[in-house]
Amino acid sequence: MAVVQSLIFQKLRLAFVACGLAWAGLQAYIIHSFGFEWYTALTDSLVSSVLLTAACWLINNNLRYYQPGKGSYINILIWIVTLAAAGTAGARYILPFINHGPIYANFMSQSTVIRFFTNFLAIGWMAMISMIWYSQIDQKENERRKAEAEQLARDAELYNLRQQLQPHFLFNSLNSINALIGFKPDEARKMIHQLSDFLRGTLKKDDQLQVTLNEELQHLALYLEIEKVRFGHRLKTEISCDAQCGESIMPAMLLQPLVENAIKFGLYDTTEEVVVSIRGEVEGSYLELTVQNPYDPKTSRPRQGTGFGLSGVQRRLYLLYARNDLMETHANDNIFTTIIKIPQ
Repeated sequence: MAVVQSLIFQKLRLAFVACGLAWAGLQAYIIHSFGFEWYTALTDSLVSSVLLTAACWLINNNLRYYQPGKGSYINILIWIVTLAAAGTAGARYILPFINHGPIYANFMSQSTVIRFFTNFLAIGWMAMISMIWYSQIDQKENERRKAEAEQLARDAELYNLRQQLQPHFLFNSLNSINALIGFKPDEARKMIHQLSDFLRGTLKKDDQLQVTLNEELQHLALYLEIEKVRFGHRLKTEISCDAQCGESIMPAMLLQPLVENAIKFGLYDTTEEVVVSIRGEVEGSYLELTVQNPYDPKTSRPRQGTGFGLSGVQRRLYLLYARNDLMETHANDNIFTTIIKIPQ
């Protein structure tokens, strides 16, 4: 960005130099048209242009570091009038020493007012351009800092949400391992190995913001193996995903809390076999993921069942895509359904 601004400044300098030369040439031509020699006309235009350039540089340099408030524009007007008067007085004092003669002195006297208003308009034009230019630069800089601050806050919240997944799931797994140690030590050891593999994979995914659905399902399989040790034959899963959606991109570790929520409401309050269904398909420009589980309306509260899992997923989707319509849940015929849509 600094390089782009430097190039723009260079182009502006060249543009102002060209305008200054054109201004000096026009002034010399006008003075020559009054019957003065080219030497007199060029000397007059050169001195006047140098003084005007100095005044424009001063007003531009001041506005570069000082942007007036809404009630301070009178100060800018005072600066413009002062610089225009100083430029006119300087030309009125210097030029008679260079160009002698009563005719030129009379011309200088009669053109003083015109010179003042010409300088006033030129310096005012420079002041207006400088205020607009530097205010836009300040606005862009403020927007950039604001965007960076929002991005840092968003990244921090996303990181915090993802970090909460590990202890949330880990505590449940450790409780299950503790329950298995006494009467099923082999199952407990197996679950410890599976938990280790899952957490190792989770650590690898911490630096990945986006993964393919196939990669997400591979990681989810480790989690499901752990849960199947916990719940035994009661937990069944059905995963359907065609080749087209398998390569679709999605946020890393987004499915695990959805499936955990399905297991929570599907198995915690029943001793029967429960099938958790996971389906992926591409709909237009969205990857649509559907997680379904049966529930007992007498013991579960799926309509309120956002817990950390669903609320965390919804918050992540909002932070990533700035949309609140990418997730929906509904319960029909004792089946609780969660649907998320991921823009591609």
